[in-house]
Amino acid sequence: MSLKSGLASFFLLKFGSLSSSTSTSTAVRRCNFGHLRPVPPSKRAFTCLATSSPQTAEKSDGELLVVVGGGAAGVYGAIRAKSLAPHLNVLVVEKGKLLSKVKISGGGRCNVTNGHCPDTKILAEHYPRGHRELKGSFFNTHGPGDTMSWFTDHGVALKIEEDGRVFPITNNSSSIVDCLLSEARERGVPVSVCLQTGKTVTSVSAGVQGKFILKVEKRSVEFLEYLEADYLLIASGGSRQGYDLAVQLGHSIVDGVPSLFTFKIKDPLLSELSGLGPMLVTHWGLSGPVILRLSAWGARDLFRAGYKALLMVDVVPDLNIEDMKAILSQQKQKFSGLNCDTLWASVSNNSINSVAYLLKHCTFEVVGKGQYKDEFVTAGGVPLSEVLNVDGVTGGFNFQNAWSGGYIAGTTIGELAAKAVC
Repeated sequence: MSLKSGLASFFLLKFGSLSSSTSTSTAVRRCNFGHLRPVPPSKRAFTCLATSSPQTAEKSDGELLVVVGGGAAGVYGAIRAKSLAPHLNVLVVEKGKLLSKVKISGGGRCNVTNGHCPDTKILAEHYPRGHRELKGSFFNTHGPGDTMSWFTDHGVALKIEEDGRVFPITNNSSSIVDCLLSEARERGVPVSVCLQTGKTVTSVSAGVQGKFILKVEKRSVEFLEYLEADYLLIASGGSRQGYDLAVQLGHSIVDGVPSLFTFKIKDPLLSELSGLGPMLVTHWGLSGPVILRLSAWGARDLFRAGYKALLMVDVVPDLNIEDMKAILSQQKQKFSGLNCDTLWASVSNNSINSVAYLLKHCTFEVVGKGQYKDEFVTAGGVPLSEVLNVDGVTGGFNFQNAWSGGYIAGTTIGELAAKAVC
């Protein structure tokens, strides 16, 4: 299948502050405004109090990590940081529901990862944006096998389906959600991970001694608080919120455009067709895994073309056109009629050749894109290796991007926090 245009970050991670004189190749930076001070382990849970100005920002007893975004990457990264630095106060701030996309993904089953790509170079080829960067140590640090082992070790039995997609054996995303939330809330360490919903981090600035001053608001009521954090992890997916915070920290942004969407097609050839498979014919056009993957690879070209394009479909990709002609000629001798009015025997060779060509080069006009409900992936973000402008095709690859990125961010922050109290 190919697409000709008429003329594509699942998550965002950043911690520390970017200095213009600092190399952009490292995975994590400490704040360039100073050094983090060792603080004795806290004996009390961190609580938030509303304050009226950044000068009176709420301080925690012990170092504080604030995670912006309660999705897969954010919660996974928070758990990882906490496991390495039990003394660390961890606050996850989510404006909506925690792990909401994990809950609805895979038709409510949660496509955790993909189990057919043990080679990281092959795995990286499933990412239209980011595949060059991901061929390095990213997945070697925490790949699909590590993700499956983590969930299995935490009580979630998994299965690998024929196409490589990995799901919980329960076929219910609640198994994944409950596992993550349980681990975040009940680690059995002196200070737990604090999960807060309905709040938004609207701005970030540099405080004294290398800390971050975060402005937190609630959209529904008059509420404002300022927090002082030692570490900041932005894991807000393709939302504008994360992009704005990254810009405030000195990053440039590749504007996000939709990825993983269906094609709107108005064609009488499709009106009488329907069915399931790699390509799904719907009442508005075409969908299914093959269409979603194509939309990911062509996300930016389609955006620039206003989602107007010509789509060429090969209905029988395993056969060349000469083989297709031969098969049709053989079938001509086996059936008595093509339809009520035409006998196979009377079908000309030219007509058979035309049918064969149509099956190999079936062309449709794309007139727009469909909305893939809330399982919407964005192509865009910060064009740096540590703040990934990455999006993958369907099949568990976007979640693996989240687990890997969250794990790496959480590991680096956890190790820094652990060293600070030594």
